[in-house]
Amino acid sequence: MKKVALTGIKPTGIPHIGNYLGAIQPALKLSESCEARYFIADYHALNSTKDPAVIKRMTVEIAAAWLACGLDPQKVLFYRQSGVPETFELLTILLAFTPKGLMNRAHAYKAMIQANAASGKDPDEGVNMGLYTYPVLMAADILLFDTDYVPVGNDQFQHVEMAVDIAQSFNHIYATQAIKLPQAVAQDNYKTVVGLDGRKMSKSYGNIIPLFASEKQLRKLVMKIVTNSQSIAEPKDPDSCNVFALYKCFAKEEQVEALREKYLAGGMGWGYAKQQLFELMNETLRPYRLRYEELMQNQDYIYQVLAEGSQKARALAAQKIASLRKIIGID
Repeated sequence: MKKVALTGIKPTGIPHIGNYLGAIQPALKLSESCEARYFIADYHALNSTKDPAVIKRMTVEIAAAWLACGLDPQKVLFYRQSGVPETFELLTILLAFTPKGLMNRAHAYKAMIQANAASGKDPDEGVNMGLYTYPVLMAADILLFDTDYVPVGNDQFQHVEMAVDIAQSFNHIYATQAIKLPQAVAQDNYKTVVGLDGRKMSKSYGNIIPLFASEKQLRKLVMKIVTNSQSIAEPKDPDSCNVFALYKCFAKEEQVEALREKYLAGGMGWGYAKQQLFELMNETLRPYRLRYEELMQNQDYIYQVLAEGSQKARALAAQKIASLRKIIGID
């Protein structure tokens, strides 16, 4: 049997190309070798926003984005966290096996405590129990489906390790192996994509290129990429250039080498390099953009896909919860 790979997708609005290259593309590739499952973590979003309209909109947008980028709901499991209430029953169970000290060490909680201390506020100001127990809900997401692999970024490794700690506590107390221990997996082809200013592309830096930007907007943003003041005649270093760094993310090997030669030879202006990048990006992203626009015009289809996926996920989850209920004496 194939190993199970689970990817949680937090609804944070329309993704940018850094999200696509660094997370969406490698996560979708897992479906070639694993039984891949993807879920929209809409309850996790409640920790950061309390506006129902925003949560609903971002959920639809992120679901449409993944579908537009190639997620096939006929071949993989795609569901909403909120559509599988067994997740929250497992959360309640796992809380009884989670030491408070473990939660005290969670990165997000520690960061808020430190920020409050630095500004002279009460250490727990702004900390709700959703944030504090976030790692346990994530553990429930993972452990409910006998997950083998969880593809994560560097900042998420701790959450998978915590899920393992909680699972081991349960298994030890009941002398069982009923909860499978997951493994965090860093993507081999994970890319740190540079933004318009050369820093890591991030919404918090305001240096992003939206994945589904219109052709006009895409060209405008590409032309804003920061470069140095070298003249057209001067040879240029491709390996220190933000434009070239982005070009490599989309180009084939022979295209990369051809543009590299132009950099080193001199006689090439930044406008030419940016135009080459724009044309390549636009060619690559146009099908995704058109599919995304089509999906957003047919949101009933998106909800149908998520509802059908959630129904399939519930069938699996119900079996797991039934077996755990027997173990703990609640059946």
